[in-house]
Amino acid sequence: MTTSSAVSVLRSLAGQTDGQLVASQLVHWLSEQHFGFEQKSRAAKFEEAMASNPKHAAQLAALLFQWICQTHLYPALVSLGIFSRRGFFREMASRIYEKMNPAPKDFADLKDVLVQLFKSSDHEEWLERGGADELVQVLLDLASYCPAEVMQNLQLHCREETLYALEMLGIWVAAEEIEPELMRMDKRLISIDSPFIALHREMTLFVEQGKRQLAETELPCYDLAHFDVMLRQCRDQVDRLRRRGAGVGSSVSVAHLLERLEQTLDRIELLVAVWREADPELWQQKLFVVLRTLVTAGIEKNSVSALWRSSSQMLSKSITVNKSGHGEHYIARTKSQFFHLVKSAAGAGVIIALMALLKICIESQGYSPFHNAALVSLNYGLGFVLIHMLGFTVATKQPAMTAASFASEVERGENGRAVHKKLAGLLIDVNRSQWAAVWGNVTIAVLTACAIAGLAWWWQGQPLLNAEQVRYQLNAVSPLAGSLFFAAIAGVWLFCSGLIAGFFENRANYLDLRVRLYQHPGLKQILPERARKRFAAYMHQHYGALAGNFFFGILLGMTGYIGYLSGLPLDIRHVAFASANLGYSTVSGDLSVLSFVMHLLLVLLIGFVNLWVSFTLALAVALRARGSRLSRIPALLKSVLEQARQNPVQLFLPLPATIKPATETGKAAAETNKVASAEMKEPETTESGQVQ
Repeated sequence: MTTSSAVSVLRSLAGQTDGQLVASQLVHWLSEQHFGFEQKSRAAKFEEAMASNPKHAAQLAALLFQWICQTHLYPALVSLGIFSRRGFFREMASRIYEKMNPAPKDFADLKDVLVQLFKSSDHEEWLERGGADELVQVLLDLASYCPAEVMQNLQLHCREETLYALEMLGIWVAAEEIEPELMRMDKRLISIDSPFIALHREMTLFVEQGKRQLAETELPCYDLAHFDVMLRQCRDQVDRLRRRGAGVGSSVSVAHLLERLEQTLDRIELLVAVWREADPELWQQKLFVVLRTLVTAGIEKNSVSALWRSSSQMLSKSITVNKSGHGEHYIARTKSQFFHLVKSAAGAGVIIALMALLKICIESQGYSPFHNAALVSLNYGLGFVLIHMLGFTVATKQPAMTAASFASEVERGENGRAVHKKLAGLLIDVNRSQWAAVWGNVTIAVLTACAIAGLAWWWQGQPLLNAEQVRYQLNAVSPLAGSLFFAAIAGVWLFCSGLIAGFFENRANYLDLRVRLYQHPGLKQILPERARKRFAAYMHQHYGALAGNFFFGILLGMTGYIGYLSGLPLDIRHVAFASANLGYSTVSGDLSVLSFVMHLLLVLLIGFVNLWVSFTLALAVALRARGSRLSRIPALLKSVLEQARQNPVQLFLPLPATIKPATETGKAAAETNKVASAEMKEPETTESGQVQ
């Protein structure tokens, strides 16, 4: 592109009389890709064109800035980039309706002008590549050519509109003081004069002084020292509410409310920074920073995905963050913890063997597909609930807990070799703990199934399973029959059950289920006070775990039926049930030792897929909920391999010489969880080894 092309554009724009049309054409020229020259060089070429044609640059600047002086800035300053008070669901419905049936635009309102200027997908892509910065730079260059009188009018207009906006924003912040959801999360808001009210008082004094200063320019500026203190205290209060939201329960509406409050404080700080700037050049720069913020916000004004992304993060954190505390109970770092976990998993192995036998009996009765799926689902769901109530451990239920624990470590920071070594040690601890539970489940499930099959053969005089059933069970664990794909489906359901458990646990905190059940009129009639108190405490603490285990069973049982209805090859393979089925088939089919070992390895391969699919998905969600990410995965994997080469045994057994770093990590995590629990005033106790 040559400067002459930019000169022709400059002269064309300067010769027009409609400021809104000129702004639209300028944005179009800067952002569109079909002009035949590099897009990134246009702003620089336009600057060269203005330098060589100052007369036309002055005409264009006067036209644009006079037009801005005639537009209403106040609505854009208080609405673009700030959620409305209508709440999440009404705001979502409003945005969807706006997309289907857009409201007419008022081009005297900067809010509607910005939405109209940047409405195409090309504009969005351009802004994501830094287009807002290019536009701001062009406007700053134009401001240097603008007549002084026009710039004075612009400054006066912007200051007046800014004061109106700050006055309204201060009222909004104070109004959140009486929001019931916030008072539920922090009882102190009922009895104390919160920072929100204090900030509103300061804002009122600031606005009154600002209005007098506009009329009498010799008046001094308002001292904002106390205002800065109040603003900082408001931010601290919002952070406290966010932390408590993860402990006392949250919802999308609460997340929407806190996000709106934080956006309002950000806007107040930005506008005050513009007002307090006395230097004309620096004032112009800060003014156009505000414009850049409004341009970006205008793109997302009617975006449904942006609303969901912003409002759902706190709810996601509420669902996952408490699992990091529970996850510590599922990580075996010492021999005593390791063997306790194996023993807990062994108890679950006995029940799983019985559940597998009941499933075989149900499927042999010839029920219709739906009734068969319903009975199998109840067998799974109620069986998992029983395992949890007895305090036993199902190996594949661990990933949702341990992944959240791992994510909480990443959230503290992952820069530096020492941190990667610590994360690698935790990852090895997680792997060892999960396989400890797998071996506990598998070993006892196989032995129990063999014992039951042997007793049945001795009692009935014939094998428990016929030849066709044995052949089916052995073929089910073969990768050629799709066992690994079905194991991955089970891993997805394991991940989903963790989310379900987290949702119901968050719900229990949100509803304060312990108090509700303790004071329930019906329970008062049938349970004495002590029993009612224990029942309420148990249900509050285990509400999420019971729901997660039950729905996990439903998901497992209904997968095959969904495949039957849809004609898709859908089924599940779960390591614990596959091992129990292998035990029944070994005795009933009189398998050789070599055949048994081969099929046992295939069962363990199913377990590997179960565990790492669910762990990977759970870790991804936990990291996203915390706004964290694993930015240097190769460095982490390298550290894991280094530690594994130094002592391969630590992958499967805890050794005192190899667990010190991980133990320190565990202590740090436990200490952090203790502090968080104390702050939330909702301490929870979980028995080591229980399924959550």
